[in-house]
Amino acid sequence: MANSQQVLVFVVAMLLLLTWVPISHCAKKPVAGVRREDIPYIKCQVCEKVASQLLHQVQKKQAQISPKKISEYQIIEIAENVCNLKKEEADWILRIDIVEQGDKLKLVEQDAEGQCNSECKTIERACQEVMGYSDTDIAEYIYTSKPDTYSLFNHLCKDLTTACTIKPAPVPKNRIPGEPFVPKPAKDAEMEKLLKSMEGMPGAPNMKMYSREDLMKNNMGNEEDDDDDEDDDVDNFPANLGKVLREEKVKKINWIQQITKRVVDAGDALKKHAYNVTKWARKWWNGKRATPPKKSSKSNKQEL
Repeated sequence: MANSQQVLVFVVAMLLLLTWVPISHCAKKPVAGVRREDIPYIKCQVCEKVASQLLHQVQKKQAQISPKKISEYQIIEIAENVCNLKKEEADWILRIDIVEQGDKLKLVEQDAEGQCNSECKTIERACQEVMGYSDTDIAEYIYTSKPDTYSLFNHLCKDLTTACTIKPAPVPKNRIPGEPFVPKPAKDAEMEKLLKSMEGMPGAPNMKMYSREDLMKNNMGNEEDDDDDEDDDVDNFPANLGKVLREEKVKKINWIQQITKRVVDAGDALKKHAYNVTKWARKWWNGKRATPPKKSSKSNKQEL
């Protein structure tokens, strides 16, 4: 009887707990993904934006390295990164909002960067489909022909690809509207630019790039681990960065010292070995000179 009462109390307590916890805390928030169905309606516009961005960024790079001439490799690097949101060359995507106007979708450029949700990722995917494997070809065309925006648009969007050769169909009336454009806080934008600029630095070889969602949710390479220590790591980012750089410098110095010590030790061992060989050779030679030569028995008989 006592066991039955305990089970009843446990069941009632669980029911009360479930009714008290909000449903929003139990449900997992959906992850914003690519809206593939929107790509055909914006592909040509994205291609036009890409052509404009390629020329703009090539001119910007040329101004930065002037009076040197921009190389074809540097143009290829821009073309490879212009559709990758983890790279600085793709920051233009963060300023674009997809707006439904009648039976069409329009790309509207905003004054500031916005939060990267499904629309941002959809534009990135459309950009990647436009570029495909043409990044090297388009870079060569820019390097050799030095085209204007209109010529580059025709070459990329009509000759190399079919992005603008087919007119898109009207947008379905039952299309679910996308999320509103939300400007990104200035601090978040600065932090992302800092991380992108530091990627690949010789002093920080183990640093990785993370999206804004990863930074805000602390999903730094481990989506299942939500320890509170990660919050401290993000808050103390400048201090941690300095610590990492100092540790890398110390490791480099220790490595150089170890190599130097091994070279010195090897040199000392080689000198010692050479000394022993020389000593043995001298001893052998001196012994050989001290020993008189033996006369043969035949010569002894002749002397007799």
